Amino acid sequence: MSVPSPPEVLVVSGMSGAGRSTAAHVLEDLGWFVVDNLPPALLPTMAELAGRSLGAVPRVAAVVDVRGRAFFADLTDAMAALRASGADVRTLYLEASDEVLVRRFEGVRRPHPLQGDGTITDGISRERELLRELRGDADLTIDTSGLNVHQLRGQIEGAFASTQGTPVVHATVLSFGFKYGLPVDADLVVDLRFLPNPHWVPELRPRTGLDPDVSQYVLGQPDAQEFLRRYEEVLRLVIPGYLREGKRFLVMAVGCTGGKHRSVAVAEEIGRRLAEAGVDVRVSHRDMGRE
Repeated sequence: MSVPSPPEVLVVSGMSGAGRSTAAHVLEDLGWFVVDNLPPALLPTMAELAGRSLGAVPRVAAVVDVRGRAFFADLTDAMAALRASGADVRTLYLEASDEVLVRRFEGVRRPHPLQGDGTITDGISRERELLRELRGDADLTIDTSGLNVHQLRGQIEGAFASTQGTPVVHATVLSFGFKYGLPVDADLVVDLRFLPNPHWVPELRPRTGLDPDVSQYVLGQPDAQEFLRRYEEVLRLVIPGYLREGKRFLVMAVGCTGGKHRSVAVAEEIGRRLAEAGVDVRVSHRDMGRE
């Protein structure tokens, strides 16, 4: 009698209204066995049953939400038990700003599950506090504030479409503009405002960092080349360390003032270098089209 393979287990959690249901549908389409609203204490039992019945290396996603303070203790114990059994356990946390969450709940005319006799904002605050530790321990955090359904699907597909085999780090290089705020899901943040700004070059101002002339202007600065050389050294240390610690997802945020020129050009160059080094990488530009 063959011994069942230990499953891959993905715990999907996060803020109500941030896209957990969408994530569940995408994972089902990718071939994951998805269970919604599962009590955390039942995670090991579900994973064991999946390991016996699904064959190969089962891929199980459990969507869990918070209803009280016992939630985190139960989830922590369940994930520890799964890891002790040999399962590959990861956590996907879905986040969104208070303003966006309020708008989403008002749009569907439903109360927040934790608001009680208070307001939607009260419920969001309670949930955020209850989930604080889980968010800090998450393997991948996705901020859905500025994403539509198709963009969220793309991010989840990029992260979980093919995770079997040799563990790899899935890296996202995200350009952004500081004047629009820091990305809340960033693991590493770098500030490129020390480089000359193409905004002040009239012929470059209307273009973006994807334009060859802008890219050459930015990357041709001696300080840009020195930064890239040193940052590559940092990433050569960080990425293997992430793998050793079981962290498979890395979001590198590259910022300049408006997120249009310097950050875009450098993010593209970092992505190119990571891809040449064999890292699974995607490059995204959060603020490139904003004024």
